Amino acid sequence: MNSLLELKNVSASYDKSNVLTDVSLSLAKADFLGIIGPNGSGKSTILKVASRALKPRKGGVFLNKKELFAIRAKEAARCIAVVPQDMSINFSFTAWEIVLMGRIPHLGRLENYKKKDFEIAEHSLSLTDTLHLKNRDVNTLSAGERQRVIIAKALAQEPTLLLLDEPTSHLDIGHQIDLLELMKRLNIENDLTIAIVFHDLNLASEYCKNILLLNNGLIAKYGSPREVLTQHNIQSIYGHEQILVKENPITHNPFVFSLPKNM
Repeated sequence: MNSLLELKNVSASYDKSNVLTDVSLSLAKADFLGIIGPNGSGKSTILKVASRALKPRKGGVFLNKKELFAIRAKEAARCIAVVPQDMSINFSFTAWEIVLMGRIPHLGRLENYKKKDFEIAEHSLSLTDTLHLKNRDVNTLSAGERQRVIIAKALAQEPTLLLLDEPTSHLDIGHQIDLLELMKRLNIENDLTIAIVFHDLNLASEYCKNILLLNNGLIAKYGSPREVLTQHNIQSIYGHEQILVKENPITHNPFVFSLPKNM
């Protein structure tokens, strides 16, 4: 497998208790990975480790065979872009200024933005349907609009690996589908490698090539949606018996139903 990112026996924590324990994962180039699991299972932590935001207590992280924490931050940022859960912005930047920040890893020391940077920023805003917001202060935008601007900033980095932590949580259903269709298109046409944390198992089922199921900081299951999203796996890991998994009659992917307890 042509691996872009590897985690080898990684354990990570925020204090003395491990949040991830002995996790090994290889993310191939042009993969589209969904990361799922109950609350507190380590989903966000695995993205933080993969993006250099959290150094593991044990084990190694490798980007294109290089130790991730040994390379310069700017070099890593030319390859890895992150869309975090927390979208708070403490200063009055316009959407345009935020997206242009995505070009900083590609600038030399004291180098100004060039025509190409402006073109890429504008294209990124167009891709996320936020070009009409370019002159707005991001703190005046709705949560969903701000989320799409942050995604545009990440795309402006022109990454080879895009990490997104619950990017659909603030979006209405129309923009959820638009975003995931965009991710699918970039994955197929540009060979962009994508890893997304999902709470919605059915969105993960429809869009991801592979799914990583975490539980208590351990890998419970890894494989295709059909291999991972089984009734047994979901019932046992999420601790909820009122689960039914059927095949979507249109896409033929697994579809997870949550049933009322009186049924």
